[in-house]
Amino acid sequence: MERLRSFVHPLIILIVFESVAVSLWLTRNNLFYLFNFTYIGSAVALGILLFNLKYRYARRIVQLLVGLYMLVYLGLICRENMQIEGFWYYLFSGVFEAATIHYAVAKIFGPLVFGRGWCGYACWTAMVLDFLPYKVPAGQRRKIGWIRYITFALSLAFVSALFLSGTGNMEHIMFLSFIAGNALYYAVGISLAFLFRDNRAFCKYICPVTVFLKPMSYFSLLRVRCDKDRCVSCGKCRTVCPMDVDMTNNSRKRKNGTECILCMECVKNCPRKAL
Repeated sequence: MERLRSFVHPLIILIVFESVAVSLWLTRNNLFYLFNFTYIGSAVALGILLFNLKYRYARRIVQLLVGLYMLVYLGLICRENMQIEGFWYYLFSGVFEAATIHYAVAKIFGPLVFGRGWCGYACWTAMVLDFLPYKVPAGQRRKIGWIRYITFALSLAFVSALFLSGTGNMEHIMFLSFIAGNALYYAVGISLAFLFRDNRAFCKYICPVTVFLKPMSYFSLLRVRCDKDRCVSCGKCRTVCPMDVDMTNNSRKRKNGTECILCMECVKNCPRKAL
């Protein structure tokens, strides 16, 4: 019976994604959406199933399946700018394409349900950063999170300047900016990881997408909660959390509460199964 329960949540996730896939396919009359959301939903469902079956690298498999799909197939092969610059570009163009749908589902409205699960399971930048050696932050968290608002504003200013100047061949420019932007993100992310001895330093201080993610994640339905009757305040969950979240506090105002990426390291490492 317990093994059978392991399939319940993956099945629910698959049904939700398939519902979105079919709805967009029929309303947009484009088979791409059926393939896109079916693939991503299947990858996420597989990861949840593997996690339920106690497979150690469940989350990493989802990261690679979804992250490489977004980066290589959608970005490099289909030439869609999936970075935040692509979102601004398609939004200003009035085009409802992959980047705008991606941001609406994964980073603007989706976090009301699954919080910052995107950061933990699908981000192609974090996919690389999580291979680095500092999976558990070695030092205190820096108070430089304000930098994310600068990178957010710069991305908006860059695309706005292109439109205001009437620059031609915008599709090609956006493709080049996707390549350059990813290269820059990887360079900065890897450098910060070694400088701060923290794989997720880029996510905490630089990533512009968190400007969307953080406020919406506050209302997330999916949250790690603590069973106070089982918790012995050993602090293990705070020690292994890559985002410095206080999981022993069930309040939405808990320390770094909007930064939980649902990686489940705290759940796996809790000695009393209180999370």
